[in-house]
Amino acid sequence: MEWFTQFLHLFFIASILIRSKAIPNQIPKHHVVYMGNSASNNIHINGQMPDSTHLELLSSIIPRRESERIALIHHYSHAFSGFSAMLTESEASALSGHDGVVSVFPDPILHLHTTRSWDFLASDLGMKERDTPKYQQHLSSDIIIGVIDTGIWPESPSFRDEGIGHIPSKWKGVCMEGHDFKKSNCNRKLIGARYYNNQFASSGKKTLTTEVRGSPRDSVGHGTHTASTAAGARVENASYYGLAQGTARGGSPYARIAAYKACSEEGCSGATILKAIDDAIRDGVDIISISIGLSSLFQSDFLDDPIAIGAFHAEQMGVMVVCSAGNDGPDPYTVVNTAPWIFTVAASNIDRNFQSTIVLGNGKTFQGSGINFASLTHSKMYPLVFGEKVAAKFVPASEARNCYPGSLDYNKTAGNIVVCVNEYPTVSRKIKKLVVQDARAIGIILIDEDSKDVSFDADVFPFSQVGNLEGHQILEYINSTKNSTATILPTSEVSRYRPSPIVASFSSRGPSGRTENILKPDVMAPGTGILAAMIPPSNEPGSVPIGKKPSMFAIKSGTSMACPHVTGAAAFIKSIHRKWSPSMIKSALMTTATTYNNMRKPVTNTSNYISNPHEMGVGEINPLRALNPGLVFETDMKDYIRFLCYYGYSPKNIRSMSKTNIKCPRNSSEDLISNINYPSISIKTLKREQKAKVITRTVTNVGLLNATYNAKVLSPEGLVVNVTPNKLVFSEGVGRISYKVSFYGKEAHAGYNFGTITWLGGRHYVHTVFAVNVK
Repeated sequence: MEWFTQFLHLFFIASILIRSKAIPNQIPKHHVVYMGNSASNNIHINGQMPDSTHLELLSSIIPRRESERIALIHHYSHAFSGFSAMLTESEASALSGHDGVVSVFPDPILHLHTTRSWDFLASDLGMKERDTPKYQQHLSSDIIIGVIDTGIWPESPSFRDEGIGHIPSKWKGVCMEGHDFKKSNCNRKLIGARYYNNQFASSGKKTLTTEVRGSPRDSVGHGTHTASTAAGARVENASYYGLAQGTARGGSPYARIAAYKACSEEGCSGATILKAIDDAIRDGVDIISISIGLSSLFQSDFLDDPIAIGAFHAEQMGVMVVCSAGNDGPDPYTVVNTAPWIFTVAASNIDRNFQSTIVLGNGKTFQGSGINFASLTHSKMYPLVFGEKVAAKFVPASEARNCYPGSLDYNKTAGNIVVCVNEYPTVSRKIKKLVVQDARAIGIILIDEDSKDVSFDADVFPFSQVGNLEGHQILEYINSTKNSTATILPTSEVSRYRPSPIVASFSSRGPSGRTENILKPDVMAPGTGILAAMIPPSNEPGSVPIGKKPSMFAIKSGTSMACPHVTGAAAFIKSIHRKWSPSMIKSALMTTATTYNNMRKPVTNTSNYISNPHEMGVGEINPLRALNPGLVFETDMKDYIRFLCYYGYSPKNIRSMSKTNIKCPRNSSEDLISNINYPSISIKTLKREQKAKVITRTVTNVGLLNATYNAKVLSPEGLVVNVTPNKLVFSEGVGRISYKVSFYGKEAHAGYNFGTITWLGGRHYVHTVFAVNVK
């Protein structure tokens, strides 16, 4: 019977293992159930699908004994249909096969990705300020920008409504009250504010983790900063404790703002972002700005991406969606928010920098980067030590030189300036600063090549960051004497910094991991060292310089800051060209972008190499030039539907999404995506042995009725590019013309080849950037 006992024992262990794997699958988790275009469903009340329809669907798959889970967390019913609820994996799987359901996916957690920036765009890059007054009188204040973010701080002077007229009649939104937010906090500038308490659903429970008391008020600052960058009112003498002083303003200072608080410091619920997009469209916004995205490491399918889903339906309703590209650069394949109906923005610097000077005891000085309001001076020097020389007992030297938490001996560190390196990228600059500060040091010098173009804000604690070359010299000095000393001076501002723009080191790069047949990012805009509105600082010691009042502005960097620059520019163009569709505005900003810096040389990256379109898209936006682009590429819903066909989605799902009876072409393949009428061209694969690949584009004349354009091609050596016809003649009866571009790569270099096709017509030059991967 011993074999039987062993069998029972093995069976018991196996059953435990099976249960341990099965049980987690049966724990209810927050899921999104996406059901396509709301108009594609038959049952509506006042244009919206009632909750009861979705509740009935839920009740069909949730057991009666768990009836408390038959509840909607979010209900989507305006621009698109669906809901979110607590579901087990098996229930989610069952729902995904239900007729009328396009996709079911777990609620993803997404992440949050000025005085000088607009003047920099206006003057240094070819937009002369003397040209702007004639447009000012035409700027209308009925353009509404919806900002989906962490909320808003309504008392900021950037949201004053002086000189702005009555709220547009098209506005259907609300100003939600909270425990610290009243309806009176809204005005003719900040016309709407919403918040969503149920930002995160917990696993295994029907309840949600919510803020104790909800409010649209921003407690992080991210939403306030982005909203004011896009559409903040003019504020004279704005600065961050004296740095970046000037007049702060948004790109469209007369536009209205509607704030949708869908995020907290921990991140953003995808289901809540979907709800915010649905609400914004219903409320009547013209443009939605989203400085948020999924992680580039875990990019999902388009139909599992809440921003891609919401933006698709926004485009259907004529609402532009502008998104940040992500902060995971400089590695390739890190760009996010890459659906063709999303306007994807990379980040650059402007002609202003912040430096914190390091003075060594031997008289040498180094211009490091960083923002600090320390009280150190030239007159007093402090002992200078390398982190590994002040390591705590039993701590590896490698951890101490990286200023790893718990690695420093406080007795050895106190009173010194500590030099740290960055061999552990997981330990941020903020953590290193806190480690050194907590060890009672005088200051920190960080040796790190990465992100030295992005000034870290260390408040009043002395901080400066240098690259490897300068760092090597500092360490050599420490090793050359027993009594090495140094001081770190308060930050000073460098104006008219050259070269600029430069692609920011953190800005996520293409090509897109989802499809390389669409060029992403689309454009680049200022995202480094941007001064904009901020929530008042905390009362923590060191957060406000001694003798200063709390600042209502802050300097931030990220593609989060670049995104609202494009939003503001798009709102500016929309205020002049009311009938232009989102794709026309997008095309205008793309085909007029600049690829040179303020030294009239090609834009570079932080490694001093000439930047390519996978880093900066088609170039830096030039809003005034975009007002008169000459020609535009209209990418309509037919193009986006063809994209979904070529990408491989089922005709059934596409019909649900688009409310059309579209039949996908029989020969649909991802290679055909290059043919949708996009303002740039990207080809994932061009084989050397194949015949020329032909791409079709159609342009619409938005300039003079009678106009002639001639094609000029700039292509790399070996790649043969021909345009047919190479002359476009527009007249009163001819407003749209198609042309073909052929690419032949037999003699081309392997890998991506970049170039441009420029249509020259009088004062207009219409750039189309191409990226062709030769194999």
